[in-house]
Amino acid sequence: MVQKTIYNPCVSMDIGAYIIARFSRLLNAPSHLVGCDGERIDAMEMGRLGERIAAAWLRANGCKILYKNFRAPRGGEVDIVAREGKLLLFTEVKTRRAGTRIRGYEAVGKDKQRLIERGANEWLRLLGTRELPWRFDVIEVYLEHGDLPRVHRVQDAF
Repeated sequence: MVQKTIYNPCVSMDIGAYIIARFSRLLNAPSHLVGCDGERIDAMEMGRLGERIAAAWLRANGCKILYKNFRAPRGGEVDIVAREGKLLLFTEVKTRRAGTRIRGYEAVGKDKQRLIERGANEWLRLLGTRELPWRFDVIEVYLEHGDLPRVHRVQDAF
C-alpha cells in the first residue's frame, strides 16, 4: 500500500503534528539540490536530506521519532525507529530524484531487508521484549530542484 503526502485538516491530529505539517520547511519549501558552490549535491547528502524529510513527514502524520540511524552493535541498521500509537515502526528511507525509473521500494532487496531485520531484532532485544506490535515500512522521498518534496510510505514493506 502506498500512502501519499496529503495534508487534510479534517483528519484529527495533535497540535504538534499540525504545526509540523503546516509549517515545516522540509515539507513545505522547494527542494534545493544545488550546493553553495553551484554543484549538484551528491547522493550521500541527498540521502541525509531525504531522511530529515521522512522524519518530518512521520512527525506530521502523528508518529514519534525514537531514533535515527540506529546501528546495532552486532550488525544491522535502521534509518528511523518510530512509534505510531502502540505500533513500533522500523523504517527504511530511500531518496530519489524525481523522474527516476526505479522506485525506492524496489531498491530494498533481500540483503538490505536482512540488514534492517538484524537492526530491528537488536532494538527489540534492547527493549527486552518482542511482545509488542511492530512492522517494516519504506518511505520513498522524491526530490526535484525547485519543487516540493513528494513522500510515499509503503507500509508492511516486507
